[in-house]
Order: sequence, then structure tokens, then C-alpha cells
Amino acid sequence: DGKNVYLRDIWPSTEEIAQTVQSSVLPEMFRKTYESITKGNPMWNELQVPAEKLYSWDPNSTYIHEPPYFKDMTMDPPGPHGVKDAYCLLNFGDSITTDHISPAGNINKDSPAAQYLVQRGVERKDFNSYGSRRGNDEVMSRGTFANIRIVNKLLNGEVGPKTVHVPTGEKLFVFDAAERYKAAGHATIVLAGAEYGSGSSRDWAAKGPMLLGVKAVISKSFERIHRSNLVGMGIIPLCFKSGEDADTLGLTGHERYTIDLPNKISEIKPGQDVTVTTDNGKSFTCTARFDTEVELEYFNHGGILPYVIRNLINKQ
Repeated sequence: DGKNVYLRDIWPSTEEIAQTVQSSVLPEMFRKTYESITKGNPMWNELQVPAEKLYSWDPNSTYIHEPPYFKDMTMDPPGPHGVKDAYCLLNFGDSITTDHISPAGNINKDSPAAQYLVQRGVERKDFNSYGSRRGNDEVMSRGTFANIRIVNKLLNGEVGPKTVHVPTGEKLFVFDAAERYKAAGHATIVLAGAEYGSGSSRDWAAKGPMLLGVKAVISKSFERIHRSNLVGMGIIPLCFKSGEDADTLGLTGHERYTIDLPNKISEIKPGQDVTVTTDNGKSFTCTARFDTEVELEYFNHGGILPYVIRNLINKQ
């Protein structure tokens, strides 16, 4: 009739909707759908389903691999640990992001991760990305600190995912250097500037360094979530005192570092001072960035994952 029509004029009432549903949405519709749900896709139906209740790890898979977090785990918490005579794996400046630490993009053809995949018969066109292979710790540990734009002071300004193996002076991919340190029984630490771990939260930015054998990160400041993630993986987060950093303290990264933590968790308090000494006689004080009692409890249990599993086991 030439009059405006509004939504309120045509919107059905609650009673009308209920009546339509009751008369139109019938149980038989659902029965038919669910009765045929296993018949509609032959490829899906042909998949082999193991009878075991636990996941059966495929050792040949390059996408999903059983991680080593719980290897050698015991019911007794390991307690707090200091660091003795650790080498510096990397020496960074400011604003190292989680993508610098654990990139999610393409896997470079010359990287340790690429070598791992090639050795397992994966063609270069099928490398995919770190993000797609985040279920394989072997790939992701090799991808830790593998960002091609990373700047490590140990390389005197050279850009790329390598570092100096301090005992030999050799320039190696970060993963290869870390493996050498671990094979020789040496712990490692990371030196950094301000805003370490900035950017989007990425769990592998904490898991990767742990798998490489990093025991502590000493920086001017941390991104909040990344600092907590480090604690969750048993890595000690330390902050230089105000006005200090690696450069002002004359640290080059070629020293060996000892971090003096109490042996009893009851003697460690959130935000307490910790002494760090080097093998060339330098000594400086840092703030231990365990910010809550809960984080200290995680650290006492060797990290959040073992802690959670122990609690589940104890409740059983």
C-alpha cells in the first residue's frame, strides 16, 4: 500500500518459531543422517584404525613425532637448579620476537630442518612450513633461532641463523652448535636486550630453546607471556639491573656463566636478586623473574608440563 515495512512488522514471535521447529525439524531427519554417516565417504571408511587406546606414534612421520618432554621423568620433582659454567649460545640486542626465536614460515633449503627432511625422503617442494610441522619436535628444534633475519652479536653484525661455537670458534647453525654443547655436557644461556620474546605468543619459542639445552635467558626485559612460558619449560628468566646490559657490563658472549640459585625452592622468592659470575672474573646482579609462587612451583618441578602430568598421576 506504499507504506514502509519494518523488521518488527514481519519478525515471527517466539511461539511461531517454536511451532515451526516442532512441526518441521523431525527426529527422523537426524536418524537418517547419523545412520549413513559411516557410508558416505569410502576413502574415510578405508582408513585403518588401530585398536589401541593410546596413540600409536609413527617413527616415519615428519609431521607428528613423540616429543621428549617426559623422557626420564620421575615422580619426585628435581628441585631448583642453578647454572654452572654455561656457554653463551646467542647474544642479542633489543626486540627479539617470538618469530625470531621460532619462525613459522618457510623452511630454508639450507637449514638443519631442511637437511632433516631430505634425509627422510621429503622433496623440497613438500617442505611446507614450520607452522605446519609444529607437531614434530625434531623439525621445530632445528627451526629454533632459524629466522634468516636474526642478528647475533657473536657474528659481529652478520645477519642469519648461525652462531659461534665458543670452544672452537667455528661458525655453525644454531642447532648444530647447541648439539655440540649438549654432547659435551655443557649448558647454554642466551643474552638479550629489551623486549625479549615480543610479538605474538608462540609456545615453541619456549619449547625450542629448552630442547636446545638453554638453561637461562638474561635480558633487559621480557614480554610478559613469553617470560612465563620460559619458566613453564624450566628456563630461568633473569633481568639485568636498571641501566645495565651486556654491553655496559663488558660481556661479549665468549665467557662462561654461572648463575647461583639456592638449592631449596623455599629459599627462592619472586623477584629476588641473583648473582651471575663469569670465568673471566666478572660478577653482576640480576633480578630473577619468577613473578609468582605458582611459577616457582612450576620451576621446582622442572617445568609446567611435567608438573601437570605429575598432578594427574597423583590424582589417579
